[in-house]
Amino acid sequence: MTHHNALDMPLYLRVAPELYLKRLVVGGLDRVYEINRNFRNEGVSTQHNPEFTMLEFYQAYADYHDLMELTEEVFLHLGQTLLGADTLTYQGETVRLAPPWRRLPFFAGLSEALGSPVTPDTDARTLGAAATRRGGFASDHKTQAILQGDQGAAALWKEIFDTLVEPSLIQPTFVIDFPIELSPLSKQKAGQPRLVDRFELYVCRREIANAYSELNDPIDQRRRFEDQAAERERGDEEAHWMDEDFVRALEYGLPPTAGEGIGIDRLAMLFTDAASIRDVILFPLLRPERSGADTAEDEAEHAP
Repeated sequence: MTHHNALDMPLYLRVAPELYLKRLVVGGLDRVYEINRNFRNEGVSTQHNPEFTMLEFYQAYADYHDLMELTEEVFLHLGQTLLGADTLTYQGETVRLAPPWRRLPFFAGLSEALGSPVTPDTDARTLGAAATRRGGFASDHKTQAILQGDQGAAALWKEIFDTLVEPSLIQPTFVIDFPIELSPLSKQKAGQPRLVDRFELYVCRREIANAYSELNDPIDQRRRFEDQAAERERGDEEAHWMDEDFVRALEYGLPPTAGEGIGIDRLAMLFTDAASIRDVILFPLLRPERSGADTAEDEAEHAP
């Protein structure tokens, strides 16, 4: 018999509470929420911290349209309660919180950015060539591989959206109807199987919330997990893993459900007019404090 010390076991930090909260809905809790800490293997910037706080909630017998209306109500309530107004000012720009907010289909956003029609069936290399002509992309090897279609259409759609569409979204905008390849847990859109019932909320050029009508078909979910697992084997670290336990939970039955996650840190940035996410985190990651002697010694080591 092999004995394992607890310290020898791998430690996994939770990237999201999603699959656990949906298990609760399967168990009969129609409305659940959690204010949680998430951990992502991503870089640090003024807008992002690898360890962040999120409000995530799920409502049975609702869809993503219901959550768009709820989100508008929540943000308007926050503006009126915290600021006494239905507008706020973020870094010199006035943001209107009163609904209705703009609904922008994902591929319509790509089409506007490139100045030519883009659909899920647009050839990846043709799309990459159009994006290259549009410009604004980094010249590193990874980005160029994406633009040349070497990593598939899904990577290209995301790169174009992040680079050309997201920077234009200042007023509250629901980006809706994402491609199925970028949404492994979302329900397919009726009559448009290449799209899903999902939205991301953007305000002042950054994502604040992500929501969708939940996929509750265990057969479809297994197939998508298998596709995602294949992407992970090809080197995509953001692809989802195969979760057999969650598929089994869906086999017991998940009612029609909608779920949403709202980034608390970015929400706090927005309502406090904070330029950096470090300004709203209680104990942000910083370089170690150094004494004057250490600083002088370091400067001497690097003197010409």
